[in-house]
Amino acid sequence: MPLTGHCLCKAVTYSVDVDEPAVTAYDHCDDCQRQSGSTYSLVAVVPKDKLTIKGPIKSYAGTGSSGKKVHRLFCSECGSPIAHDPEAAPEIIALKAGTFEREIKKNLKPDTEIWTASKLPFCQENLPHAFKHMPE
Repeated sequence: MPLTGHCLCKAVTYSVDVDEPAVTAYDHCDDCQRQSGSTYSLVAVVPKDKLTIKGPIKSYAGTGSSGKKVHRLFCSECGSPIAHDPEAAPEIIALKAGTFEREIKKNLKPDTEIWTASKLPFCQENLPHAFKHMPE
């Protein structure tokens, strides 16, 4: 069964032709904190070539730690973040897992934390696989 989701206003929908994400992680990077307005962003890494997005998407490109662009995709209508797409890893895309359909996100099992170098000191989450920056 594909992974599906949508933005807050449902103008943007997506489907990923996989049964589950390759990785489900808490992303503690400063950009994700700002985009989510929270201590981290729950992301689900999937193969980019399996993703289909429909609807009015806008993109903001910032420079990642690799020196390459990271494209942050969001709904142009409601502003919901949908994904971040790093040029440094062109085969994957990190969907904002809070945008998955309710039953899908209820069954996610995050086990990885990335960018713990930016983890806020009051965040008490400690997952089994933690990386100071991006995993190699």
